[in-house]
Amino acid sequence: MISYQVIEHGQPLQKVLASTPKPQGSEVLVRVTRAGVCHSDLHIWEGFFDLGGGKRFYVKDRGCVPPFTLGHEPLGVVEALGPKAKGVKVGQKRLVYPWIGCGKCDVCKAGQENHCISGTRYLGVNRAGAYSTHLLVPDPKYLIDIGGIDDSFAATLACSALTAYSAANKLPDMGPKDEVAVLGCGGLGLIGISVLREKGVKGIVACDVDDMKLAAAMKLGAKRSVNTRSFNALQQMQGIAGALDFVGAPATAALGIGALRKGGRYVICGLFGGELVHPLPPIAQRAIGIIGSYVGNLQELKEIVALAKKKKLKPMPVQTRPGGEASAALEDLKAGRVVGRIVLDFEAVAA
Repeated sequence: MISYQVIEHGQPLQKVLASTPKPQGSEVLVRVTRAGVCHSDLHIWEGFFDLGGGKRFYVKDRGCVPPFTLGHEPLGVVEALGPKAKGVKVGQKRLVYPWIGCGKCDVCKAGQENHCISGTRYLGVNRAGAYSTHLLVPDPKYLIDIGGIDDSFAATLACSALTAYSAANKLPDMGPKDEVAVLGCGGLGLIGISVLREKGVKGIVACDVDDMKLAAAMKLGAKRSVNTRSFNALQQMQGIAGALDFVGAPATAALGIGALRKGGRYVICGLFGGELVHPLPPIAQRAIGIIGSYVGNLQELKEIVALAKKKKLKPMPVQTRPGGEASAALEDLKAGRVVGRIVLDFEAVAA
């Protein structure tokens, strides 16, 4: 098999030829056809997350040690089954749920594998991911039929759409005139707008520093937009009922929290980095909620796939590129040159 691996953090990915693994037990070998490129991949590629105040969390402490294969938005075709794998057949096209927990802790048993206490089996995070021609999946239950959905868009459902959907589920109940701010209109934010529209939210406020991304957000159904570089950006957002922060930086947190009406809720998903400094009394006095949201669980992915099958989600812009351009895709994403999502095509990569 061929994979494009992090050999040294921050350096171009290297093409690596290795033996194709053979599935054991309940494992399934998937021949990858599409792999989405997520902003989280940048942090893993660079080797750390910025915790603010000069502090960093290094991915090696999470089990991500080079050589390592990125990619947690995998779509592919079942190529081989372990002797105990049941429920799928060779040749079937399936989306892979990547946020695989240990399956033994109370959190996993409650159906929240994305919150697994150990978190040691997340594909593309601390297990080999989808920037490859082949991927081992521990069990067929993590494979989801995406029949009728465009392949490249389907791949983005495993993280981008799932993250937005799970975050939107954490918002308070909305009245007909309530507004929700979407902070950051990249791949996550744009599909987040589609998710909010499907949930019946009409007052979507698209917020970004890039006018091209704001224009894309308006096409997807945002009611209005705010360029957050504006001197009065906070005033333009004032009174929102909720904020979905797909950036996760001090500046976006200040805007999202500061603009909330009483009883509003700020949900942070983005991992750009930094730290939050906020006075405590107003949190209680304004009765606001500040909550983190990390990807989503398997049931939520099934729900978002069902919506996509029914054409209830308007796809964000997707650029499909050859799998061999994985490194260039990361560079373009880092430089802010991407509107929507890049998806790598591995069908033409000779295994």
